[in-house]
Amino acid sequence: MRAVLCKQFGPPEDLVIDEVADPTPGPGEVLIEVKAAPVTFPDTLMLEDKYQFKADLPYIPGGEVAGTVTAIGADVTGIEVGERVVSGLGAVGGYAEFAVAKENAVRKLPDGVGFAESTGLLYAHGTTYYGLKERADLQPGESLLVLGAGGHVGLSAVEIGKLMGARVIAAASSEEKLDLCRKRGADETINYSEESLKDRAKELTNGEGVNVIYDVVGGDYAEQALRAIAWEGRFLVIGFTAGIPAIPLNLTLLKSCQIVGVFYGAMTSRDPKLANEIAEDLLGWVANGDLKPHISATYGLDGAAGALRNLMDRKSVGKIVIEP
Repeated sequence: MRAVLCKQFGPPEDLVIDEVADPTPGPGEVLIEVKAAPVTFPDTLMLEDKYQFKADLPYIPGGEVAGTVTAIGADVTGIEVGERVVSGLGAVGGYAEFAVAKENAVRKLPDGVGFAESTGLLYAHGTTYYGLKERADLQPGESLLVLGAGGHVGLSAVEIGKLMGARVIAAASSEEKLDLCRKRGADETINYSEESLKDRAKELTNGEGVNVIYDVVGGDYAEQALRAIAWEGRFLVIGFTAGIPAIPLNLTLLKSCQIVGVFYGAMTSRDPKLANEIAEDLLGWVANGDLKPHISATYGLDGAAGALRNLMDRKSVGKIVIEP
């Protein structure tokens, strides 16, 4: 099969397309013919050996796929050949024509849910739903500030925040990204490349501050956002596209607020029951039309390096998908 290979850690331009042996499913595993795989921020970190999961070289990037089951291993009972599925792979193996997944990580796709719109759903929208519902206990009518709202994960927070009844304030670095946020349901927007994130967030909440902050950016923006949090607000730590921030902890005392970590990937292995409930809710929302994930661009395997570069340079808007 054809696959994207990382043979040495470095920029995406070092990736190569090569023929490798077709994978075979072992006990408790299924073989999936890949129809779509999302391009995610962890994929970019792994290329440069900066992620918490360390891949052994050479490896195939891509931690999630959607496609059709073409073979099953021993002891697989709940999945059949020919079924349409979406699955997490752990961290690697997705940018290829075929991938092997563990049966307990495979979700059957409801009728009407496409491969491209389903893939990346568990990564981005799963992180968001877990964060907003389980970690922040977001309530209808509360305000939600989303940093990095134009990206795949941030945009999922705009979409799910609205579904949960929040007043969503989307913050991003360009008008193009904010325009997309407004189209996806954002009530207010902040261009933090042109205006003060802290001041504008306070202004939009009549000085009260925001109830929940969803931060995929970090860097200097994290403290600005925290200074605009409401009394007993919840600050969700999602990611660090602008670097890991140093937060003055006195701010948590002054606002009696919480800083809460959201590690969806680790949760799925620690609490499979909750992970299944989240997946069922998300796929159900897509199936009935309540949730329509935005896909901004699709690439073939030959375009994977360019797709990863666009994400690393923060040029992408919404979700990018590889279609082998």
